[in-house]
Amino acid sequence: MSFWSDKRVLVTGGTGFLGSHMMERLTLAGARHIRAVRHAEFDLTREADVERLFAKHPADVVIHLAGLVGGILPNQQRPAEYLYRNLMMGTLVMHYAWKSGAKKFVAAGAGCGYPLNAPMPLREDDLWTGIPQPESAPYSLAKRMLTIQGEAYHRQYGFNAAVCIPGNIYGPHDNFNLHDAHVIPALVRKFVEAADRRADSVSVWGSGLATRDFVYAGDVADGMLRAAERIEGFDVINLGAGRDTSVGEVVDLLTEITGFKGRVELDRSKPEGQPRRLMDSSRALERLGWRAETGLRRGLELTVDWYRHHQDEARK
Repeated sequence: MSFWSDKRVLVTGGTGFLGSHMMERLTLAGARHIRAVRHAEFDLTREADVERLFAKHPADVVIHLAGLVGGILPNQQRPAEYLYRNLMMGTLVMHYAWKSGAKKFVAAGAGCGYPLNAPMPLREDDLWTGIPQPESAPYSLAKRMLTIQGEAYHRQYGFNAAVCIPGNIYGPHDNFNLHDAHVIPALVRKFVEAADRRADSVSVWGSGLATRDFVYAGDVADGMLRAAERIEGFDVINLGAGRDTSVGEVVDLLTEITGFKGRVELDRSKPEGQPRRLMDSSRALERLGWRAETGLRRGLELTVDWYRHHQDEARK
C-alpha cells in the first residue's frame, strides 16, 4: 500500500496550472481520496469560506497551490491585489489545515521571493537576507510569509509543514494570456501562432539575456509529493532544474520546435526582471531524493504540443 492510498488529500488550486499536474501525479501515486478546491465553492481569502471548507472536507494532507499569479506587468499594475489575496490565502489555509487536524501541509512558494542581490545559486538559508525584486515584491513577500508561518506553527503546535520553492515552472495547462503570462507560456503562444500563420516576425520582451531556472511542472508536482511523504517538522526546499537558461536560448529552441521561419525582434523597452536566477536544489536531492527529470527541450516540446492541440480551451 502506498503512502497515499488511505490519505484524504485536499489540493487548493487543484484545477489550475500546477494543480492539474498535481492531480495527475497524485492519481499515479495511488491516492484515492483527492479533492480539488474550486473558487466557485470557496473563496480562500474569506475566513468563513476557509473554515467551512475544512469543516466539510477535513484532510490528512493539504497541498496549497492556490494563488494570484502573473508576470511582471500585472504585478506592477496590481501590487495591492497580489499582496492581499496571496497573503490571506496562505495564512487562512495553513491555519485551518492545522486547526482541522491535518498531519501534513505542503505549499508552493515563489522563486522571485529570494533577495534581489542574493548570491547564486539561490540557497534556502538566504531567503530572508534581503528584499526581493521590487516589481513583484508584494506578491513574493506574501508567499515568503508561508515560511515564517510554517516554522511558527511547527514550533508551537508540532505541525508538519514544508514550503517548496520552485524555479520558473512551465508546461501544459499554463496561463497563455499574453498580458499576464510568465515568459515560457507567452513565448510558446507567440511562436506557435506565428509559425502556424507564417508570420514575418515575433516580438520578444527584453534583451534575451536574462536567465531563469526553468523547471517542468510535472517534476515540481513530484517534488512536492515527496515532501509530503518525507517531511517531519518544518522545512523550506528549492525545486529547480539546477541550470540557468537565458530567454534567448528558449527562443532558439522554440524557433526549432515550432518551425518558425521569421525573424525575432527584441523589445528592450519591456521589463525582464532580475538578470539572473538559479536555484540550488541540493537539499531536495539530499532530503527527498528528488531531482528534475525533464530536460528543457523535452519540456518545451510537450508544452508546444499541448498548446497546439488545446488552443481553443487554453487559458488565453
